[in-house]
Amino acid sequence: MNKKQKRYYTHLTIEDRFVIQTGIENEAKKCNIAKMLGKEASTIAKEIRSHLIIKPRKSYSIKPNNGIDDKCIRRDRTPGACNGCDNLSKCKKERRLYDANKAQKEYEYMLIDSRSGINMTTKERRRVANIIKPLIEQRQSIEHILMNHPEVGLCAKTLYSYIEAGVFHDFGIINLSLKEKVQRKYKNPKYKKRKEPVSYEGHKYDDYLAFKEEYEEKMTTEMDTLYNNHSGPYLQTFQFTDCKVMIGKLYQEKTNENMVATIDEYEEILSNEVFKKLFGLLLTDRGSEFQNSQLFEQNKKGKHRLNIFYCDPMCSHQKPHVENNHNYVRDILPNGYPMEHLTQDDIDLMFTHINNTPRRSLHGKTPLQIMKFFYTEDYEDILKAFNLKELEPDEVTLSSLLFKKK
Repeated sequence: MNKKQKRYYTHLTIEDRFVIQTGIENEAKKCNIAKMLGKEASTIAKEIRSHLIIKPRKSYSIKPNNGIDDKCIRRDRTPGACNGCDNLSKCKKERRLYDANKAQKEYEYMLIDSRSGINMTTKERRRVANIIKPLIEQRQSIEHILMNHPEVGLCAKTLYSYIEAGVFHDFGIINLSLKEKVQRKYKNPKYKKRKEPVSYEGHKYDDYLAFKEEYEEKMTTEMDTLYNNHSGPYLQTFQFTDCKVMIGKLYQEKTNENMVATIDEYEEILSNEVFKKLFGLLLTDRGSEFQNSQLFEQNKKGKHRLNIFYCDPMCSHQKPHVENNHNYVRDILPNGYPMEHLTQDDIDLMFTHINNTPRRSLHGKTPLQIMKFFYTEDYEDILKAFNLKELEPDEVTLSSLLFKKK
């Protein structure tokens, strides 16, 4: 976002108001004044209307109903005030003047009045702003910040309300700064029914439910792919549903062989026991890159190593954990973000930050903290295998700025 665009989200300053006054005196149109200040024309019009000084008619012979016209295009439309009018000293109509100094004072009084219900001094506002601003810029959510900074002394609802009301505007924190306020346009997906491959027999979602009923203790790992361009690169993702840790592998091509290569790699570097705990039960969709179940289930020696099942067609909700966790990935790799320059180390760095993000569903704990609890003895080996590490809460960054910090 360039400097001109940023001006749209800042309040008018005393200098801006003098520009408006000068524009009125020179009969400039509101749209031209707005363009000069980098504002919307409606903002300039509202500013002029809100701070006009009304001076009554000089002669009482001019009345609304006596047949004498009291209208004035210059005063009533463009530029919207009488400043600089050649007939100002002689005019007997109602005069409306804009004074930059008076407008600024009225604005300052309005700010004080609007904040009178805020139970914070300027010093307290500055203290809170100094804590939350750098973390908001790292795309951390308000909940994430408050979980790790109880010294803020506010609940999430109150802090949201304060930011909405502009309490921290003076310190550069506005409503649009918040991660939750940035929304992306939703694209209606176009579904195309796939031909049912024979290899899905015995591996359908109903088979998965039956398997889970028999082996309740087995943890499910959900598998998916994510990409920003149909020609690649592609990100193969895994979500361990017991601890919500997510990992991923980057590939230039989305093939069955590449997806299986990830499983082969982890089978080699993890102990047999840990591999079976983490990858012993896979649930994925019916993408062509996953369709050969035998390649996944049997290792290179032909030995059975895991069970894989597939969701029903067009039923991504049957693997909700990996789908929902992709929201964190999208914070860092939004749609359209070029992935061609990324390396596997970049992907591991991204998942390090995602897995160090506390979750409300985990009672304020991070996925890595939960994994450490479940896999205490093997935890360090798992981190090494996935190239992950623990971070301090304030080190977490959930935006593409992460790659610029390297």
